Amino acid sequence: MEALPLAITTGWASGVNAYVCVLILGLLGRFAGADDVPHALTTTPVLIAAGVLFAFEFVADKIPYVDSAWDAISTVIRPTIGAILAAMLSGEASTLHQAIIATTGGLVALLSHSVKASLRLAINTSPEPVTNIAASSGEDVAVASVVTLAAFHPEAALIVASVLLILGLIGVYFAFRFIRRGYRRFKAWRERRSTPATGSSAA
Repeated sequence: MEALPLAITTGWASGVNAYVCVLILGLLGRFAGADDVPHALTTTPVLIAAGVLFAFEFVADKIPYVDSAWDAISTVIRPTIGAILAAMLSGEASTLHQAIIATTGGLVALLSHSVKASLRLAINTSPEPVTNIAASSGEDVAVASVVTLAAFHPEAALIVASVLLILGLIGVYFAFRFIRRGYRRFKAWRERRSTPATGSSAA
């Protein structure tokens, strides 16, 4: 594995769902011959912990507003895991190189997490469960797929993760423009409704 491409890819994945990222890496290292996955990720306690936390997030992430609360809690957790994974995957790199790679992984994870949390806030302006379930399921599949690709083809996974991150940023921009426009229309509609009532009470 090449450390920097993998750090960016796992950073993106950790920002979306850190526990899936850890779980998939651990399973690939233990059962699929991904020899460069750090041994610590393949141990039974780590796999069990990642599996349990993923199961919890799998449910919480599909409930409107609960997902945003969970994202708030995860603001520190996801970037931290991204940085730790990047440092572990840097292997025998020098201390400075490891620090750079770890920082890169953490920053990408923070950006990815911010995109995910922002999009979920936008989705929750219409709090019906189907959209949340579809968004969360899509995120889980994307993370599992990109991490699996990264374990064997880091450069290809880097391209995919970068494209997904850029698309996410574009999605955040347009989602909040749409919400802002909708809020202005709603505010104008309320003002039009309140104007006749104000006039009649004054009369």
